[in-house]
Amino acid sequence: MRKITVMQICFLGIATALNVVGANIALLLRLPIYLDSLGTVLSAVMLGPVYGMVPGILSGVISGCTSDIYSFYYIPVQMVVGVMAGIFYQKIRPNGRQFWKVLLTALCVSLPGTVVSSVITAAVFGGITSSGSSLLVQLLHAGGLGMTASVCVVQAITDYLDRIVIVFCTVMLYGMLPASLKQKVQKGNSHGTV
Repeated sequence: MRKITVMQICFLGIATALNVVGANIALLLRLPIYLDSLGTVLSAVMLGPVYGMVPGILSGVISGCTSDIYSFYYIPVQMVVGVMAGIFYQKIRPNGRQFWKVLLTALCVSLPGTVVSSVITAAVFGGITSSGSSLLVQLLHAGGLGMTASVCVVQAITDYLDRIVIVFCTVMLYGMLPASLKQKVQKGNSHGTV
């Protein structure tokens, strides 16, 4: 593993804070999306799949300790999202002018994470978590669909919508970053390494 620079560590810290803030906004407003992976996807885009997992792990621990105990259990989802974003963002290269690329990237990033999160939600929590999507699960279940099927349907829809929002925001944010900052973070062109 290559040495990490101070600039990259600071970037990962900011990305972790983005995850925590997004997750708390979604939790407080009871949104049916999660907003907890903007920093994860942005880090994966800037630093690759391995470092893309770091903000997800750290934000899961921070959120789990401070505001939402369920975050601990979903750390594997954040790790999968970081890896998939690092792989597929580079291959597809979405931008704001070609929205179909955003949709495709969001689908590629979302599917593996959806499988992991559906298993966690159904097996560990029986379909009931702190997110706003639990209300949708209960509605489907009350409508006659089994609990596991309800969790899988809702998880697939909400994960995909969440990833569309996250990938689109990442594309916009990445486009606004100055080229000099991107180079310093991505190439590690900075004084001091750890």
